[in-house]
Amino acid sequence: MASSASISRPRFRCFDPTNSYPATADHPRYFSSAVSPSSSSSFSSSSPRENGFRDTMAISNNSEPKIVPGEGGYVLEDVPHLVDYIPDLPTYPNPLQDNPSYSVVKQYFVNADDTVAQKIVVHKDSPRGTHFRRSGPRQKVYFESDEVHACIVTCGGLCPGLNTVIRELVCGLNHMYHVKRILGIEGGYRGFYARNTIPLTPKVVNDIHKRGGTILGTSRGGHDTSKIVDSIQDRGINQVYVIGGDGTQRGAAVIFEEIRRRGLKVAVAGIPKTIDNDIPVIDKSFGFDSAVEEAQRAINAAHVEAESVENGIGVVKLMGRYSGFIAMYATLASRDVDCCLIPESPFYLEGPGGLYEYIEKRLKEDGHIVIVIAEGAGDVLLSESLPKDEQDASGNKLLQDVGLWLSQNIKRVTERQNKVVITDRMWARLLSSTNQPSFLDPKEVAKKVAETNKEDTEAEAQLIDGENHVEATASSDPKDCSV
Repeated sequence: MASSASISRPRFRCFDPTNSYPATADHPRYFSSAVSPSSSSSFSSSSPRENGFRDTMAISNNSEPKIVPGEGGYVLEDVPHLVDYIPDLPTYPNPLQDNPSYSVVKQYFVNADDTVAQKIVVHKDSPRGTHFRRSGPRQKVYFESDEVHACIVTCGGLCPGLNTVIRELVCGLNHMYHVKRILGIEGGYRGFYARNTIPLTPKVVNDIHKRGGTILGTSRGGHDTSKIVDSIQDRGINQVYVIGGDGTQRGAAVIFEEIRRRGLKVAVAGIPKTIDNDIPVIDKSFGFDSAVEEAQRAINAAHVEAESVENGIGVVKLMGRYSGFIAMYATLASRDVDCCLIPESPFYLEGPGGLYEYIEKRLKEDGHIVIVIAEGAGDVLLSESLPKDEQDASGNKLLQDVGLWLSQNIKRVTERQNKVVITDRMWARLLSSTNQPSFLDPKEVAKKVAETNKEDTEAEAQLIDGENHVEATASSDPKDCSV
């Protein structure tokens, strides 16, 4: 096995997804490799796509997480890299070192060994804990500027700031790294093999940050790993920027594994996109602040309406399938919210300490209440009416409308009228005071007692006392014995 790799500049051709053709050993879209017997298990001999590599390149199929232990309980959870399966890749000086805006900054480049601790606050005797690779520009890069052919794709739901991210990627690649070939993949993952592409330049993206949505379009699902990587090869793409949430990032990891399996010099960069802020490791995802800010408008409107009517209840449902960050931060920022329900904190409706009891308490005290609920809260209470394991195109569990469900249920609380309980002690006192009959059939009395027991668990003792008073009244006056 040769100790170095000779990698030619990738070339590309126009790609027609309806006109596929077999791979050949001399086709420029493949890197060549003389695969040793020890690494031949990484490829399938029946597939022509993985055969016929011209130059020499060591291939590894190690897809296990990169965990690097150190002294004092230090653990580095590293990210996959091209050199994991293509050793001895040549490096080039970072173009930023010649940029007048950055060349004067001391220590602008990130040291290759810099890591960031997962936990900032630790005890003096505790282990150093888990660390992550620090992001930022390095002094050496693995692609020459005129070699790069990048693409950008947006997947999943919409999020504030998508166009801004696209703009900054294009302008950064072009102005800072002198990359001229950048493609936008339309319509999410399926756009790799079923849609057109958009050439992206700083002029094209100049004003897109002022628009909502994404200029590239988006979709859920459509992830066909083989077709996607085939398209990447056919187009000569060697840098893939994937903007999406947790499902999209899982898809990006699968794409990278297929790229690794084929031994391609293609970098895959995942850019977390979720207004729920539920992606681990990162402190805050783009779009989260905008979502919290917009939630304030809905909360303010709900508060105004609830405060304007007697026993007004405002229910605001916010996004948060598995995490309640938007609901929590919006509640803290508003100060008009009386109750915040999130997926991480289970709740129940009836009985002492339940939601209904709290709603009644606030209505009696303030005359109104505002409830903020994340879309994934109360999922256990709703799960019986939804088919199990039903998912959307992105693999996310389908949820019922918890806001509508909660609104319909709390109307037991607000719409029932407060009436005199004729089996209660107070009505018995009235009967005793006036010496009037109750004018009720004994069967009707029993029915009223049963209804009262159903509505109030504490009514049983009161009913017994009330009945005793009625009996005492009837026995003290012979003329009422027939009652």
